Amino acid sequence: MSYRWWSCCRTNTGRRRHVNEDAYLQMDDVGLWLVADGMGGHARGDVASRFVVEAFDGLQKPQSMDELSQAVKDRLARANQRIREEVSRAGSDQIMGTTVVAFLAYKREWQCLWAGDSRAYLLRDGRLTQISHDHSVAQKMVDSGELRHDQMALHPLANRITRAVGTQGNLQLDEYHSVLRDGDTVLLCSDGLNKEVDEREFVTILEAYDCKEASRELVDLTLERGARDNVTVAVIQFEATTGFGDEITDTTDVNYGGRGKHIEAVSSVSSTQLTCTIHSRVTRV
Repeated sequence: MSYRWWSCCRTNTGRRRHVNEDAYLQMDDVGLWLVADGMGGHARGDVASRFVVEAFDGLQKPQSMDELSQAVKDRLARANQRIREEVSRAGSDQIMGTTVVAFLAYKREWQCLWAGDSRAYLLRDGRLTQISHDHSVAQKMVDSGELRHDQMALHPLANRITRAVGTQGNLQLDEYHSVLRDGDTVLLCSDGLNKEVDEREFVTILEAYDCKEASRELVDLTLERGARDNVTVAVIQFEATTGFGDEITDTTDVNYGGRGKHIEAVSSVSSTQLTCTIHSRVTRV
């Protein structure tokens, strides 16, 4: 069985901010995509997110998912240390940090790693599932039943992060892994997107467009609605092919242990940095 993928990443400063503290990484040859959101209101969040992206300079193609996963964790740990050293060097008593969400693909395997409230979603067979689980005060309130999920974006503590790169000596990452299925679409985003756009609209847009147009629609819709924050999206679409004459039979489902929430589609739905690529990886499984 072989897989190929298309990916497109976009970032925009938004309508109210003067500095874009978001950053993204797109390494199609490696099978790695990443979004980082420098912590708003803290010292040099744009520097922190840039340090995360720069940590992956020179990363080579992996020989296994285990190798790729360990390399990503090691480099994020280096970014964590670099951020802390920068704060120490500057003699600042402020916190400098960034969220991170990364999606890794190798052959049929995928893995998601994250810290903070930047999110990863999987669209499969018309259903959108949030892979990541926010590290935030608001998310803890949802988990305890004090707050509904749809109230998170407007809550006064919506931006209070409980885990991030650079805020602690030892970086803590959550992770989830499974296997790809033909037609899967993955969305990575900073919270600037979900503050303005409903998740049901994600489904409508991701189903209607290719990765280039879907990323454009998501960012444009955010801007139309005021874009109170920086916004960054990465859209990756996966397709299985029968390049070796094998039949594709994949009945694997993503097991979320009851945690994932499924979102159905709704019937309707400036200066942006953009990177789009088409990449094919042929692998036999």
